[in-house]
Amino acid sequence: MSATTQLSTYQKIITQTNFTPPVDWLQIKTIDMHTGGEPLRVIVDGFPELKGNSVLEYRRYCKENYDDLRTALMFEPRGHADMYGCILLPPNDDEGDFGIIFLHNEGYSTMCGHAIIAISTLAVELKWIDVKEGDNILKIDAPCGRITSYTHVKEGKVTGVRFHCVPSFVVGLDRKIVVPGIGEVIYDLAYGGAFYAYVNMAKNNFDFDLTTDSYRSIISKGMDIKHAVMEADKEILHPYEEDLSFLYGTIFIGEAITNPVDSRNVCVFAEGEVDRCPTGSGVSGRVAIHRARKEIEYNQIFTVESITGSVFKGSLVDEQDFGPFTAVIPQVEGTAHITGMQTFVIDPNDPMKKGFILR
Repeated sequence: MSATTQLSTYQKIITQTNFTPPVDWLQIKTIDMHTGGEPLRVIVDGFPELKGNSVLEYRRYCKENYDDLRTALMFEPRGHADMYGCILLPPNDDEGDFGIIFLHNEGYSTMCGHAIIAISTLAVELKWIDVKEGDNILKIDAPCGRITSYTHVKEGKVTGVRFHCVPSFVVGLDRKIVVPGIGEVIYDLAYGGAFYAYVNMAKNNFDFDLTTDSYRSIISKGMDIKHAVMEADKEILHPYEEDLSFLYGTIFIGEAITNPVDSRNVCVFAEGEVDRCPTGSGVSGRVAIHRARKEIEYNQIFTVESITGSVFKGSLVDEQDFGPFTAVIPQVEGTAHITGMQTFVIDPNDPMKKGFILR
């Protein structure tokens, strides 16, 4: 072949861009999204079949049999220390649309509001349902129970999603605990699909604020408080499900930086992840706290911003008895966006195929 007809390396680069993995490589397809800056990796194809008859059973089966794929998709080099993902599954019964389990750096959470907002947006964008103008309703079975979401469409475009969370309740207000390296901390213990220790900055004397400048301190102090509460507080108990009876994280509550937002949430959850959004399950628990303090009435909206400045709206839509608790049904509203489509491959000979984390 003459020099004039031979393809240069650069010409090959721009024309030969498809890679066909060997047959023994696992291929997993995802659609990546974010809700208020918080990532969501939606696994849409290639994940091995999970066995079970309910979302909680699927969750246990995944943990026992495919946890290496969780770490492969959430950890580096495919993800990062603050990555978040989900797997879509059959619903618990014929009245549901689909089930969902949530993945992160520590394991499998029970509820995730930002994922509900994102996956509801995706269901409309991909026409998984018959899309109409106005509210498009989905019934989603999460590990904590059934979530009803309302994806609003105007002139063919998604303008936002609101969801009604599971019954959310307060376990205790203004509890006190001594945390090594910090001192006495005042917190509220509440459940909004997951249990959190809510720490109001105004009631505590901390040497950090809730901005990105204090990112490392937020993580370390949040994890210190989480571990101390986990060890000392024996009332982190769900009325009906043992699998839901654990403390998921610490939520710091402070004054909003952006007007006219009402307040700021910064949530430290799992193994030191910092939520980039205001935390949907965390806002749900706050609805219960505000109601218990007689600070909120039905359909009264309050706004909460995150460490990135993204905003969720919270409100109270109903109340009901839930075991020994008087629970609220919270509504949380936000927006989500698609960021990319991926096909991840797992080379069986890759020594780092299961992933790793360097924080």
